[in-house]
Amino acid sequence: MDPMDEILRQWEKENPSLSLRGMEVFGRLGQAALLASSVVETNLARFGLKLGEFDVLASLRRSGPPFRLNPTQLWQGMLLSSGAMTNRLDRLEVAGYIERLADPNDRRATLVSLTEKGLKLVEEAVLSHTQNENASIQDLTAEEINTLNSLLTKLKLSIEKSQRSNED
Repeated sequence: MDPMDEILRQWEKENPSLSLRGMEVFGRLGQAALLASSVVETNLARFGLKLGEFDVLASLRRSGPPFRLNPTQLWQGMLLSSGAMTNRLDRLEVAGYIERLADPNDRRATLVSLTEKGLKLVEEAVLSHTQNENASIQDLTAEEINTLNSLLTKLKLSIEKSQRSNED
C-alpha cells in the first residue's frame, strides 16, 4: 500500500459519492514526478548543473554543429520567460559553458554557443542522464514503456483540451 492508497481509502470512507479516478491518476502522477525530479536533479548535481541549466546545454547540443541558437529559440523551446532564460545564460556564461556571440546576420541580435568546455560537460552529462533515467525504468518491459508513453501523451492532450475548453 502506498500513500495514495491510504488517501483514497480515507476519501472513500468519508465521502463515498466522490469519483476519485482523477485524484488517483493525478496523485500518482504527482508522486512519480517528485521522485523522478529528485532522481534527475541528484544526478545532474554531480556535474554542477541544475535541470534548467542542463536543458539549455542539451538544447544547444542537440541543435547540431555549430551548437548555436538565439536566445528566443532557447526560451521558447523550454517554455520560459525571457528573464528566466537570461539568468540561466548568465550562470552558464560565467561558468564558461556558453558564450554569447554577435549574430552575423543581425547586428542587434546575439547567438548563444556552446564552448568546448560546455560541449565536453554536456556530452558527459547527457550520457549519465540517459543512463540514470533508463535505470529508473528498468523494471518496466519495452511494451509497458510504450504503453506508458502512449498513455502519458494521451493524458497530456486531454489536459490541454480541458484547459482550452475552460478558457472558452
